[in-house]
Amino acid sequence: MAATPPRLPADRRRRPRRGSVERPVSGRMYRAAWALIALPLLLAAFTVGRPEPLPEPALPPAFDQQTAVQLATDLTRLFPDRSPGTVEARNAATWVARRLEDYNLSVERRSFTAEIPGLGEVELTNVVARPLRIGPQRSPEAIVVMAHRDNVGQSANDNASGTAALIELARNLSTLTVSHTIIFVSTDGGAYGNLGAAELAADLRFRKDVLAVVNLDALGGSGPPRLEFAGDSPRSPAGVLLATADASALDQTGVTAVHPNASDQLLDLAFPFSLYDQAPFLGQGVSAVTLTSAGDRPPRPEGDTAVNPDTLGALGRTAQALVTSLDGAAEVARGTDSFVYLGGRFIRGLAIELVLFVALLPVLLTTLDLLARLRRRGISLGPALRSYRSRALVWFWTGGLAALFTVAGAFPGGAPRPLSPDTEPAQSWPFAALVGLCVLSAAGWFLARIRLIPREPAERGDELAGHLAAMLALCVVALVLAVTNGFSLLFVLPSLHAWLWAPHVRDRNVVVRAGVYALGLAGPAFPIGSFALRFDLGLDAPWYLASLFSVGYASTVLFLAFLAWGAAAGQVAAILFGRYAPYPSPGERPARGPFREAVRRTVLFARRTRRARKQPSDDDARWPGDESEAKPAS
Repeated sequence: MAATPPRLPADRRRRPRRGSVERPVSGRMYRAAWALIALPLLLAAFTVGRPEPLPEPALPPAFDQQTAVQLATDLTRLFPDRSPGTVEARNAATWVARRLEDYNLSVERRSFTAEIPGLGEVELTNVVARPLRIGPQRSPEAIVVMAHRDNVGQSANDNASGTAALIELARNLSTLTVSHTIIFVSTDGGAYGNLGAAELAADLRFRKDVLAVVNLDALGGSGPPRLEFAGDSPRSPAGVLLATADASALDQTGVTAVHPNASDQLLDLAFPFSLYDQAPFLGQGVSAVTLTSAGDRPPRPEGDTAVNPDTLGALGRTAQALVTSLDGAAEVARGTDSFVYLGGRFIRGLAIELVLFVALLPVLLTTLDLLARLRRRGISLGPALRSYRSRALVWFWTGGLAALFTVAGAFPGGAPRPLSPDTEPAQSWPFAALVGLCVLSAAGWFLARIRLIPREPAERGDELAGHLAAMLALCVVALVLAVTNGFSLLFVLPSLHAWLWAPHVRDRNVVVRAGVYALGLAGPAFPIGSFALRFDLGLDAPWYLASLFSVGYASTVLFLAFLAWGAAAGQVAAILFGRYAPYPSPGERPARGPFREAVRRTVLFARRTRRARKQPSDDDARWPGDESEAKPAS
């Protein structure tokens, strides 16, 4: 007869009752709320569109590949280093202006200054070429063909190839009878955060009559044709522009153009960012697209020494076919929208935002239900909210210090544009400044910790109140993000849905608790991992993202939301790993405040250290009554 297994204690056999402090979250309400997501998913399915490309041009492109290759070779040979502010950069601007003047175009040089991290304040020049006369048959509304001519160090493909294609297109298109005005622009500072394009996009007089922008960047690489269309804001170009660019690339190269995948596009809407010159125009509501042979990141200077003639010719013909197709009906490609483009189909951004907001509702409703349960139990939320406030003060103290370090020049500062990944400020971590920031932040945490350190194990009711305070803070953060940019809910939804169940796993083993906590970190980890892989930043990705905030390119609201999220993450971690303590009441607090208590503890620690140094070593110490070595043997 088999032995009967030992019976577990009653408190371990029974599953905690629903609604108890061990199992307070209503799973039924959480699951029922998910039924609401069916409507936005249905709406997203019905809003899937298929933009039709514009008709092909009547005449085949007459882009001269040999001339374009020669222009790229001459530009690289004459001005190898076209970094902004250098003599070669100014001479290159003059060289491009003279080439454009040869084609009966009115050429204007627009100079401006910008502060570039690592270079300081420099003068840059955009070269803008327009038709000398606009006849009655030509609309004043314009199509802009654009390419930046500067580079980081010495390079050929980036962007001598785009500049050469721009000049060759000016030669061809200036002789054609067209319906719209075509403007040719050679920008400066494109390799340093799209500075020239941002200057033009911010000029209302320039952009008010612009229907669409076609940007040419690194056309002479070895990769397939690629379209880049992320903006400085969560906006996308007109679907007709992308569909026409796709059709032109396929017709002229025989290869389907590559696009960022769906998850990358979603991240570009949640965290608007691009290293290409279409981004500033999209941020200002102008439809724009970049044609390139590179990837999400432009070619690196090292190894970029030659231009592939066949690729340059094929993409030059693609650009000409795209511009002439747009000339037939450019009005339909005007304006911007928000969507995820899936190669021939797109899902509208409004439907995606609605899905993300509805995914927030199960947590909102369950958190409110949890608040009602605590009120019925008479559990006070005040100490938990004050505990969160202390953690939030530490995080905002750190954020304020980072801002001060930026003003002092310890962290990158300058024009609110993306840093070039190939420059020193984007690659070299200022370790001395970061150590100083960590030390001062730790000092702030040490002061706050005096009131937060657990003096005895917290009761389950107190832990539940602390969890609710953190969830309420996360819900507020999510609502703020939903109002400012609904796509950025991607960064906080994993935390809300994973950490909601922290009270239910509080008594599980450490692996389960750590797993639940790690799931909540997936939101902020998403952009870090994407930047590390997609833009080939590797371990420099966290610093590069931080630099986007320090220069003011990334959203300030997103930065403040991250600080509030960090305080909630700290409180949830303290609860899951048994280190939580509610904020003490006035009667429980020590007579000294946090600052005086910190000074007292520091002084006591210094005294103990000094006394330990003064104590004799074991070899010199003698125990009382031990005279065996003090007197010689008789």
